[in-house]
Formats: sequence, structure tokens, C-alpha cells
Amino acid sequence: MAEQAEQGASLRHEKYNRLIATAKNETTIEVAVAHPCDLVSLTGAIEAKELGLIEPILVGPADRIRQIASRAGLNIEGVQVVNATHSHESAAKAVELVSAGKVEALMKGSLHTDELMGAVVSKQAGIRTSRRISHCFVMDVPNHPEALIITDAAINIAPTLEEKADIIQNAIDLAHALGVEEVRVAILSAMETVNSKVPSTIEAAALCKMADRGQITGAILEGPLALDNAISPEAAEIKKIVSPVAGHANVLAVPDLEAGNMLAKSLSFLAGADAAGIVLGARVPIILTSRADSVITRLASCAVAVLVAAARRKAAAASIG
Repeated sequence: MAEQAEQGASLRHEKYNRLIATAKNETTIEVAVAHPCDLVSLTGAIEAKELGLIEPILVGPADRIRQIASRAGLNIEGVQVVNATHSHESAAKAVELVSAGKVEALMKGSLHTDELMGAVVSKQAGIRTSRRISHCFVMDVPNHPEALIITDAAINIAPTLEEKADIIQNAIDLAHALGVEEVRVAILSAMETVNSKVPSTIEAAALCKMADRGQITGAILEGPLALDNAISPEAAEIKKIVSPVAGHANVLAVPDLEAGNMLAKSLSFLAGADAAGIVLGARVPIILTSRADSVITRLASCAVAVLVAAARRKAAAASIG
């Protein structure tokens, strides 16, 4: 029984284990960890360092960070600590490290997400690009053959059509960075037919046409699709939907934050899925973690950031060459 349980746990995290193994083959990246002032966030950063994924720079109240490390027996000797008096200053100084070109990623500590993102999007010192900032969950769902990218379930509340185009492009770029050979995007709604009374179905159809015209690139888009016929070949067949995406989607683009948040949490709490989180569209990837995240999820989030940073370095080198 114990052997079966251990084997089941290993299989449950198989996708994340592969992801972490792939990231370990890439260059270790320096990461500014904003306000790691609780045991969970500090442990996650140090464990990712020990695994060879990241080289953290801890930004926050130095004495407090060292006290937490000492009480927990965490070895932070040799780890750079940038002193900041409070969480807002921690966020600002972490973003300054990005602006100065000293780190390739940001990582959320124990501060609120809004505090970190406020510093990221600041007009004076922020690190925005022309691309809309959005969040992706990379979800390891038990018994599902491949990881699912869900977007956007954390930042954009009610995105416009143009914002959805950026959100989807961010997710496509992420999928390519993770090594997905064929990116298949399902644009979700409550139904798979266009209905003027359901605006998300009209926007889904428009986004597919935008992809046809080269406004969204690097993937096959299909929508509107309901969740069942996006991920279940049987459901797609019953509804007679003929598409390389229907039943085989690996990116799920939701109509709004409420739908995305409920979908991701349903998979986590009802299906036992793990949800690694990353924010894209800024000058560097931003690792978003939650207090409820498991160790493997935190490490997977770091691995995602490593692969995104590696893809950006390769793209920059190719453009120069």
C-alpha cells in the first residue's frame, strides 16, 4: 500500500518533475524576491536555490529575514539581502533591481500581490512593456495527459477584446518557452456556438479571426468552446466539432477573471491539481506564489520563470545574429 501511494504521488507530479528537470538544464537566473518575510516564501526561494534553479536576492527587512531563516534552520549564508523597511519599499527595490538589469525575474514573497504589481506597473519606475500584463496558471491536473495553461485568472478582471489578444499571445509565448510543440488555444465560453446574447462567444470568434489575419501568432485558436468540448475528445465528437483544438486544448483562455479563478480553484480543490503561477508581459517574468502552494508547485513556478528567461535570451541572441 505504501509503495502504491508513493508511486501515485510520483505520477501526480510527473509533469512538474519533467518541467523542473528541463529548467535545471538552463542557466540559473538571478531573482529578486520581494519581502520574503514568512517561512513559506523564504523557504520556497531557498529550496529553489538549492535545486539550482535560481540565485535569489532577498529584498526586505534584513534583520527579520535573518531571524526567520535562523529559527527555521535555513542556510542563507552567501545570499544577498537588500534591506527595505516595509513591504511597499521591498516591492519598489525589487523592481529597481530589474530596471538596473541585475535580475532576470521577480518573485512574490509575503506581501500582497497588489503591492508588488503596483510597483511593476508604476509609470515612474515600473517595468511595463507595450504588451498587456497577464497571469498564467500552469496546471498539473491528475489523469490529464499534459499540463494545462489557464489565463487570465489573477490580474485582468474584465479584459477587452484587444487585451484578450495580448493575454492569449502571452500564453502562447509561454507555451513555446515550455517546449510545447503545437499550441492549441481554446477560447472558452458557456457554449460552443456564437450567440449575440453572450458577448464572450462573439469575442471568441473575433479572436479566431484575428489569428487568421496574423494579429495573434504561434498557435491554433478555436472558439467559442465550452470547457467539456475543449478538453474532452468524446464531448467534442458528440457535439460534432471538427477541429485540432476541440478535445485537445493545452491553453484555456477564459472570458474573465471570475471564470478563470473558479476554474483554476475547482481543478485544485476538487481534482487535486497543482497550479504554478507566472505573470507575463513585463520586462521579466514574475513568479506569483500562494501560501497554500505545495513545495513542488513553488519549485515549478520557479522552473517556469527559468524557461521563460531562457527563451527570451535565445530570442534576443537570434535577433542580434
